[in-house]
Amino acid sequence: MRFLVTGGAGFIGSHYVRTLLDGGYPGYEGTHVTVLDNLTYAGNRANLPAEDPRMDFVRGDVCDFALLRELLPGHDAVLHFAAESHVDRSLESAADFIRTNVGGTQTLLDACLATGVERVVHVSTDEVYGSIETGSWTESWPLLPNSPYAASKAASDLVARSYWRTHGLDLSITRCSNNYGPYQHPEKVIPLFVTNLLEGLQVPLYGDGRNIREWLHVDDHCRAIQLVLTQGGAGEIYNVGGGNEQTNRALTDMLLRLCGADADMVRRVPDRKGHDLRYALDESKIREELGYAPRVPFDRGLADTVAWYRDNPGWWKAVKHPGGDTASYVTGTVLPVDGGYVNR
Repeated sequence: MRFLVTGGAGFIGSHYVRTLLDGGYPGYEGTHVTVLDNLTYAGNRANLPAEDPRMDFVRGDVCDFALLRELLPGHDAVLHFAAESHVDRSLESAADFIRTNVGGTQTLLDACLATGVERVVHVSTDEVYGSIETGSWTESWPLLPNSPYAASKAASDLVARSYWRTHGLDLSITRCSNNYGPYQHPEKVIPLFVTNLLEGLQVPLYGDGRNIREWLHVDDHCRAIQLVLTQGGAGEIYNVGGGNEQTNRALTDMLLRLCGADADMVRRVPDRKGHDLRYALDESKIREELGYAPRVPFDRGLADTVAWYRDNPGWWKAVKHPGGDTASYVTGTVLPVDGGYVNR
C-alpha cells in the first residue's frame, strides 16, 4: 500500500509517519509513504528519517493542484495533516490560514477525485466547536469557532464533508484535543515553556491562567487516526480526546516542577484576544465504535516530553533560534521577524 501524508514534516504528521515506518501499526508494516510538506516554519525535515527506503519526501504546497495531480496516482489513501495551526499567528494574519486550511483542503480533495484516491482522513481540531463552560462536545455539536484559525478549520471540515456528501468520497474527519509530545514546535505552550525554563528564561502565562485545555499525547492521537483510517465510516466525524483537563496555571506548575524551576519564572502577559475558556470532547463514539482508548497517562507523558526536550537541545535550539537569535520566544506576543514569526 501507499499513503500520501500532507504536512508530514510537522509535529503530528511526522509522528504518524515515523510510527508507520517503524511498524507501529500492525498490518501496515510494508506500507510506503509519500510526505508532502512545504517546509514553512513548522515543517522540519529533521522530524523525519532521512533515508528510509519506504518514504518519499516532496517539498510542495497543498494548494498546488498540478503537483497533487502528479503525485496522487498510485496512492491508496491520503492523511491530511497539512494546516496552519497556531492561534496567535491567525490573530496577526488570517489570510495564510484561509488559503492553506480552506483552499488547500478543497484543492487536495479535487485532486483526489481527479486521480481516483479511494480513502481520505481529514485531521481537524476541537477548537471548531468554540468554548464550553460545562459538559463536553459530541460530534453533532454546532460549529462556533472563535479565532481565525478555528474558523478556517471549521470551514475546511465543512468542505471535506461536502465532498463526501456530493461526490461520494470515502472521507472521515477527526477532531482532537490539544496535543503534546516530542518534536513539537516551540511556539506551542508546552515546548515553549519547557525550552524557556531550560534556558533560564521566564515563561509567558496568558491572563489569570484559568483557561482549561484537554491534553492528548501525540502517539495516542496518531493511533486514533490509524483506527479511523482503517475502520472509520465515510462521512463520519470522530472526536479524539485525552481525558486530561488542566488549567493553564496547573500545567505551568507541573512544568515548573519537572524543570526544577520556581514560581518567579512565570511572567503574566495580557490575555489573548477572544481566548476560549474551556475545551472538552466527548469521545464516546470512537471508543464504542472503533475500540479506541488513550494509553499514555498525562503525568508520564508530560515527564517524558520534558525529558525529550532536555535531551535534544540541538533540535529545538535550531528551531527556536534560527540564525542564533537567542532573544526569541521570551514574552508571548507573536511578532514578524525576518519573514517568519517568533513568540516574544
